[in-house]
Formats: sequence, C-alpha cells, structure tokens
Amino acid sequence: MMSYEYYIVFPEGDEQEIGAPLRIDELVDMNGRPLELPLPTPRMVVYRVVKIRKREDKGEEASYHYLELVGAEELLSYCR
Repeated sequence: MMSYEYYIVFPEGDEQEIGAPLRIDELVDMNGRPLELPLPTPRMVVYRVVKIRKREDKGEEASYHYLELVGAEELLSYCR
C-alpha cells in the first residue's frame, strides 16, 4: 500500500505538510490552500507554486511544492 504526503516549501526553506497536491503556477495562501480568483484585495500574503519535486521510497511518495512570494504590484492584476 502506498502512502502519499504533500509539503509546501517556503522561499526561506521552511516546510509545512499540506493535505492535497498543488499545480505549477497555482496561487496559495500561507497554509498552502489554493486561492480563488479574483482576489478580494491586494493586501494579502500570496505564494505561487514554481517547482514540484517528488521523492519515492518503499511504500511512500512525498511531493514538495516550492513557493515564491507574489509581489503587491502583481497581486493587483488578480483583484476585482
């Protein structure tokens, strides 16, 4: 039986386990939850998934989703 684990990796290198996989270029909040567009305000902490790396061992697969911080100017284009 396979076990699947998912992690987000912040720009500083900290890791946090999340409950589901993410996609490249997906916008997420500080807890790794995908955000719905349009965003209500540009005054949010938003990350973008820029890289996904998988590690497999016997009976276990871990996916690491690397994040980058999205700047305030770019967030304006995602707002109403």
